Amino acid sequence: MKRYVIVGNGAAGACAAEEIRARDAAGSIVVFSTEDLPHYYRPRLADYMAGEASLESFTLKNLAWYQERRVDLRLGESVTSIDLERKEALGDKSGATGYDALLIASGASCFLPPVKGSDKAGVFTLRGAADAQAIARAAAGASCAAVIGGGLLGLEAARALIALGLKVEVIELADRLLPRQLDGAGAAFLQSALEKMGFSFRLSAKTSEIAGEGVAREVVLEDGRRVACGLALFSAGARPNLELARAAALDIGAAIKVDKNMRASAPGIWAAGDVAEYEGRPCGAWPVAMAQGKIAGASMAGATLDYVPEHPAMMLKVAGVSMISAGEIDAEGALASKVFSSPGAYRKIVLDGDVIKGAIFLGSIDGAWQCVAAMNAGKRLGALAKDIGDEDFDWARI
Repeated sequence: MKRYVIVGNGAAGACAAEEIRARDAAGSIVVFSTEDLPHYYRPRLADYMAGEASLESFTLKNLAWYQERRVDLRLGESVTSIDLERKEALGDKSGATGYDALLIASGASCFLPPVKGSDKAGVFTLRGAADAQAIARAAAGASCAAVIGGGLLGLEAARALIALGLKVEVIELADRLLPRQLDGAGAAFLQSALEKMGFSFRLSAKTSEIAGEGVAREVVLEDGRRVACGLALFSAGARPNLELARAAALDIGAAIKVDKNMRASAPGIWAAGDVAEYEGRPCGAWPVAMAQGKIAGASMAGATLDYVPEHPAMMLKVAGVSMISAGEIDAEGALASKVFSSPGAYRKIVLDGDVIKGAIFLGSIDGAWQCVAAMNAGKRLGALAKDIGDEDFDWARI
């Protein structure tokens, strides 16, 4: 009987467990999770924080799911080390667990910049359900908040805090919102729409200090301006949890280097999700982590599925403003593009000849998924390329 160990129960780890059991009915599967909860959909945490969704409503695999598939889910337990020679994972509660195939899918942790005062009470990051609960409790005693970081997660967190009744200022280092997902025109469209909903923004603003007597009361900007706050939420990206990989001397770049089957550099070890790097590209997206977890699980069980990278579409919906961004957004305007803009929508399709290289859909996302599918398939549009910027373009044609 083959022994499988999975470190992490996020998108990659849970998908790997499902794939392993589908291919190996007899093997033992042990999944370690540092959280006390079964597998849930992390992108819904802002809704949970706002009190708009129960945890059960976005739990993807409940305890019964693991029990029915004979998966030994060890909640609230960390793996402290991996012994490659003995083929054992050391849990901080259960001790040594032997393995024949081990997957590192330990995810990432929020990056807290080295800002003076960031260790004060009332300063938060949002990564797990416990964080969402703590922020909601703090919000109940506050009237205003500062969200440091105007990326996807920062905007969703800001929207949740507004829903909780707080006045919120979003502080962004870049000169526009979502600099990785939107060009200048798209960012201006989104900012205008969000300001009408109660958002306030400080762009090109660098945080230098969190001020207050032991608790966050102001965010001090590098230029001397101050933003009052009852709580401060940093949304400054995440860093992969690479401690186990480093201790095991695995080959690491920005994350654990893997091949097309998600194998790491040591025999019997795989990696997937936020901790994995394939062909120089780290993961960082839920759909990618799911795909990699499935590939890893199949490979661990003896099958061969090759990972084929795609351009994951990033989706945001804040108080009715829908956005999908994928691929090359060409913020510098170096490539050809077809743009449609109206008071209620902004759309940009970036082209290389008659092949879609990237897309932005804002306000209206009609046709976005057909566009992303055509981009990932490398489909040639032919004569349709000249019409793709039209307001009433029929996306079913591609």
